[in-house]
Amino acid sequence: MTVEVLVGVVGRAHGIRGDVAVEPRTDEPEVRFAAGRAVRIEGSPRRLTVVTARDHSGRLLVRFDEVDDRNAAEALRGVRLVVDVDPADRPDRPEEYYDRQLVGLRVLDAGGSEVGRVTGVAHLPAQDLLEIDTGTGEALVPFVTELVPEVDLDQGLLRLADVPGLLSDEDDD
Repeated sequence: MTVEVLVGVVGRAHGIRGDVAVEPRTDEPEVRFAAGRAVRIEGSPRRLTVVTARDHSGRLLVRFDEVDDRNAAEALRGVRLVVDVDPADRPDRPEEYYDRQLVGLRVLDAGGSEVGRVTGVAHLPAQDLLEIDTGTGEALVPFVTELVPEVDLDQGLLRLADVPGLLSDEDDD
């Protein structure tokens, strides 16, 4: 069994040979877009095989074997690229997690009471934020050890530190 994971979104064409800019949606673009790797167009069985991928002025430019000119590249604009992965795959470092592992986890406060569920992960330049549905709204919690000291994938939960106001705009006093 595999899980479909979004790894990039195709942007505009670059040049006349079919290169496209890809906005990576993965922490491992060098792995997902390595020469010879295949990605799939979301919602379709169509596969694209990476010929080359390189950084160009801060953008990831990718050439696919199946895309041989600018017109074909332009036709891909906005396409979401996915790969199928084993749900048991984990990053090499134990303190790192894939978004798909965090989304859906139960969120417990420091005392062990359930206070919400992780609905997404926002990747910002300074740090990642957990998007948590608290039942009364959405809270954004910086995903740092000081605020999220425990993540237990086997139990399907993460625990927050005892920080007043972490899940609300006001202190809980």
